[in-house]
Amino acid sequence: MAELKYDAGAGAGATDDLPAPLTGDGPAPAPGPVHDPAAADLLARARTLLDAHPVADGYSGLPWALRHLSWFDLDLGESAVDTDVPRLREGRVGALFWALHLPEGLTGDRAVGATLDQLDLVRTVVRAHPDGLRLACDPGPITDVHHSGRIAVLPGPAGAAALGDSLGILRSLHGLGLRALTLTGVSWAGETGLTRFGEEVLREMNRLGVIADLSGAGADTVRRACAVSKAPVLCTRSAARALRPHPANLPDDLLAALGAAKGLCMVPLTAEQTGPSVRDVADHLDHVRAVAGADCVGLSGTYDAGPAHPQDLPDVSGYPRLIAELLRRDWSEADIALLTWGNVQRVLREADFAAREAQRRREPSTATITDLDG
Repeated sequence: MAELKYDAGAGAGATDDLPAPLTGDGPAPAPGPVHDPAAADLLARARTLLDAHPVADGYSGLPWALRHLSWFDLDLGESAVDTDVPRLREGRVGALFWALHLPEGLTGDRAVGATLDQLDLVRTVVRAHPDGLRLACDPGPITDVHHSGRIAVLPGPAGAAALGDSLGILRSLHGLGLRALTLTGVSWAGETGLTRFGEEVLREMNRLGVIADLSGAGADTVRRACAVSKAPVLCTRSAARALRPHPANLPDDLLAALGAAKGLCMVPLTAEQTGPSVRDVADHLDHVRAVAGADCVGLSGTYDAGPAHPQDLPDVSGYPRLIAELLRRDWSEADIALLTWGNVQRVLREADFAAREAQRRREPSTATITDLDG
């Protein structure tokens, strides 16, 4: 289905459709854009800040979107999608997670095979664009990629169905670069929480350094994962339910639990979850920061994943406009640096540290779902 977008010229403040004023000499020239020095200054400050602390975007649906194109060039620019290298540079994006989620209904071997196909596509696309993109899964290499003038690509999150209830497949996916797994849509991670096998999957994820994504998970699964996981957890596409009652958004008690566990809530830039304007997105960021803490809020573009996006944020180039709005609200540069880059780097570092510690104490798990759940 083609992605819907809000018209960036629509709404309050748009002037393109206003009639020209009448004078005795005929219609006056159409008015040009009003120059706002304060807004221009905020945008310039936002770009300067993002040059030093670029955006680590928590969710891109680009891999699945590219499957439907017979030809594309992300270096030159690709109008058929919302993400390409020129717009990533304009948006000051330094790293982004490329989601490997699948259409509903794929399970078992089909889900495993489709996830492997997407992982292969990610690696193929990155190799085909060496001047703009680099594969990087750990905090050190991600920083190196940014300093080299390229954008770091992290494979994941994938859906839990990709495992086929096999910890061996989890290890294989990790060996191919998988960095995050969404704990929803399977028997061992549902509305009633994690089963014994689900907890074993999470422990093995900790041992490997695969980060748990809890967006869309049931409240009991979120609470139990926060309690069991030795590494920080992510919600890659969750805003504040107190402001917008979307099922993937988090109520305040779960935001507080996520903050206490030093996890990360990555607010999506979608009209459905956050609202139709830049200010709506900023409202969610304000709320999540207030409830979970400045160390626990991040950004998730969710571009090329299907939903419509807020006005003035139609693609990955729009991040400076959002950061300018936060500066207008007196966010400190330190908190913005955490929001865009620092918090994701912290989560990756802590997941890497937890994995090294777990590997010293624990051998690869051979447990099966039959052994633990019956």
